[in-house]
Amino acid sequence: MNHDQDYDRDHDREDQLTDMSLKGILKNSYEMENELMRSYMITAERIHDNDTLKERLQNFAEGNAKRTRQLLDELNTLE
Repeated sequence: MNHDQDYDRDHDREDQLTDMSLKGILKNSYEMENELMRSYMITAERIHDNDTLKERLQNFAEGNAKRTRQLLDELNTLE
């Protein structure tokens, strides 16, 4: 690790996230994961000739669903 580039080397917390900015980041991430999940599911539903791709897209959507639940849990703990 390059300590010259360590953001908190001097233990000064001027760049620490506020609760408001952290919530904003988590909400934005939640919305992106939700949109990706919808996209994957809609695409998977439209695929009729490639079962392997359809299954992979459904798996992607399930992964996004798990992340959206985790992000929602984190947001709820901050409130």
